[in-house]
Amino acid sequence: MPLLLLLPVALAMGGHMQSWRRKSLWLALSASWLLILLGVFPLLRLAVPARPRARASQRWPRWLDAELLQSFSQPGELLEDGPQPPQAPRGGSCNWGACFDASKCRDGGFKVFVYPAAGPISETRRRILASIEGSRYHTVSPAEACLLLLLSSDTPAGQCEPVPAQWDEGRNHLVLNLHPAPCPRTVQLGQAMVAKASPTVDTFRAGFDVALPLLPEAHPLRGGAPGQLQQHSPRPGVALLALAGERGRWHTAGTNSSACPWDGHCEQDHGPKQTPPGALLPSATFCLIPGRSPDAWHFLQALQAGCIPVLLSPHWELPFSEVIDWTKAAIVADERLPLQVLAALQEMPLTRVLALRQQTQFLWDAYFSSVEKVIHTTLEIIQDRIFGASARPSLLWNSPPGALLALPTFSTSPVDFPFYHLQQGSRPVGRFSALIWVEAPGQLPLKLIQVVAGSQHCAQILVLWSCEKPPPPRWPKTAVPLTVIGGHRKASDRFFPYSAVSTDAILSLDAHSSLSTSEVDFAFVVWQSFPERMVGFLTWSHFWDETRGGWGYTAEKANEFSMVLTSAAFYHRYYHTLFTHSLPRALRNLADETPTCADVLMNFLVAAVTKVPPIKVPYGSWHQEARPPLAPGSPGLRQEPQPAAQDCINQMAAAFGHMPLVSSHLRLDPVLYKDPVSVLRKKYRSLEKP
Repeated sequence: MPLLLLLPVALAMGGHMQSWRRKSLWLALSASWLLILLGVFPLLRLAVPARPRARASQRWPRWLDAELLQSFSQPGELLEDGPQPPQAPRGGSCNWGACFDASKCRDGGFKVFVYPAAGPISETRRRILASIEGSRYHTVSPAEACLLLLLSSDTPAGQCEPVPAQWDEGRNHLVLNLHPAPCPRTVQLGQAMVAKASPTVDTFRAGFDVALPLLPEAHPLRGGAPGQLQQHSPRPGVALLALAGERGRWHTAGTNSSACPWDGHCEQDHGPKQTPPGALLPSATFCLIPGRSPDAWHFLQALQAGCIPVLLSPHWELPFSEVIDWTKAAIVADERLPLQVLAALQEMPLTRVLALRQQTQFLWDAYFSSVEKVIHTTLEIIQDRIFGASARPSLLWNSPPGALLALPTFSTSPVDFPFYHLQQGSRPVGRFSALIWVEAPGQLPLKLIQVVAGSQHCAQILVLWSCEKPPPPRWPKTAVPLTVIGGHRKASDRFFPYSAVSTDAILSLDAHSSLSTSEVDFAFVVWQSFPERMVGFLTWSHFWDETRGGWGYTAEKANEFSMVLTSAAFYHRYYHTLFTHSLPRALRNLADETPTCADVLMNFLVAAVTKVPPIKVPYGSWHQEARPPLAPGSPGLRQEPQPAAQDCINQMAAAFGHMPLVSSHLRLDPVLYKDPVSVLRKKYRSLEKP
């Protein structure tokens, strides 16, 4: 009986226990969801910043990726931006297909006409106009121009220049504003494109306008200062952060700061260091830049210093965002989440930091270090739009040496250029073409032709005949095709992109060059490993002359060199295209007036593109004794530069805006070269003649 009485009580208590357990379970689940909402959603906002306005994709860089969020959330928890339908911006409804007539560019190519100044202009604007007029884009006739460029003038505030006679409602026109323009052309623009410094995201017409960097007034016209990055990875004691302040100042914070709000005052770093206005950027790893338009100038400073830009909710379009992949060089963060931003920056892997900092230096040097590069980049973007599907891929824009030095008239495929073999894990295939320059009828290179034709890597021999007298009707029979090309008796002829050249590699020779077949074979094998460089036998070196206050160069034998003579050198045929179509006409004329300067100019060009020195290979001393004496003034394998030709190196340095030549002490020799072993074990036996 007592047992029967206790049974209902036990059942009642069990029911209460189950009800309590269910309530506890619901409370735990509710608390878990609340923690997820409070903890994960801010990180999601940090990883995928909200767009300021629904519009076409502007290629903002993602602030964080899954690799950097492993300590905060799982990769599966990260959300992706959904596709957003493009909407017409407030700045107008023009787009590339509706407001630009590309048919004008099909016949004459991409030619640009620049409107002359209506009145007095500043020195900066005059130099900009001169730079465009001396480029490969310029034409003097507006009728044959594909693009008509109007450079905004230095008019008083609120005033605008009169509309040109060929305005045609702005069709095929580009209004270029390198600095904030005092003239608001909201009504007069019509169908014209606008290249403007730091445009706001709500007025920028993606795919039609061009976003420019905000340049300081004293920005160099040509060349420009190199990047300031000295240490790629963070070092102990170096500031982690630099915060953009007012009037060009920067606030730095050490690595021990636990929080650094955006007013520049850190909780554990009272009184942060300040840099005076105009001073160089402090040595910091990350540069925090608020999203206000006046702070866009700090963005360019950060690039030059190799400081990774961290853009805090920016309201302006990143420069050249149409072609530059800013995810490889910059970070976008939410300024409302300072603690999460700082924590994520501190945990960023050093490999990621190194990659970002290296990319800032490349972008600065390729597109932003001078006014001339900014203008040419703008024109190249428009040219790529005209090409459409055949435009240059993103790899050419975002990898060294950059799109300005990868001309689309040559190719738009990376495999055709000498710069991208290492990235793609390939090497040049095929053989080489020998180009022999003959400038005097008494210098028939009969023996040289037989030596070169005996190389197993030779595909063809081209004789560039630059003499008044016609070439002889008969030439020696060779195992490879031999073609005679007529020249114009100019030194620059040897660097013209002849269509008869069928290989990537060119062996440039003079009629009086003296080489052996083994030397040619070994030099070509070396070039296949370094296709972007010049590989030569005889060298010159440049130096700074304190007495003359300028540069000089010499052929004296030394352990250091910076140039190889093109009278016996391997290089990629693309450099002929760059020489002819990229160099200013004034420099090519200088090479024609002083033939010795042609060697210097080609070395300048290759060094400016690659940023590395040429490579020297062995050259037998017996060639010097066998070579006939040189005629006065003629270029030779070891001719000392004449005094009249010494000044050309200074003229070239001024035209380039800096000294691009790089010195080296390296010479590559074959294995077992000069080793006291049996000659039968050596591949290039004739290199070691006694």
